[in-house]
Amino acid sequence: MMTWQLKLFSQLSTMQLYQLLKLRVDVFVVEQKCPYPELDGKDHLQDVYHLLGYQGDTLIACARLLPKGVSYPSVSIGRVAIAKGHRGGGLGHLLVQEALGACDQLWPKESIEIGAQEHLSKFYQQHGFIATSAMYLEDDIPHIDMKLEK
Repeated sequence: MMTWQLKLFSQLSTMQLYQLLKLRVDVFVVEQKCPYPELDGKDHLQDVYHLLGYQGDTLIACARLLPKGVSYPSVSIGRVAIAKGHRGGGLGHLLVQEALGACDQLWPKESIEIGAQEHLSKFYQQHGFIATSAMYLEDDIPHIDMKLEK
């Protein structure tokens, strides 16, 4: 059974912070073989929230919710990750639904932008996102900007 927590950086325990950073590094740096600056200075900014998805005491899903003007002119969702052993059963869709619901609570009626890995564009289209850019390389991985209009 999944439990969800939505926290500001200052509300994260040291264990939660460790688990969050480990999950993100495991997925984005190790698994995708992409050395990049995971610690980008945005995690601790004002009004940046971290959505944590737990199975028991184990963090298996996460996303970062950012207010307007931090990554995009609109509200944005980033650092969306699912632990490798927990993919393929719909958890990604559940995570995006939770993230969209949290954004609606935090920033009602605000459009949401994302920088999606290009191979996931159809996944995000299922949640109402539309492409707003051509493909571009970010850290040598094809990405595309997408937006969910409100």
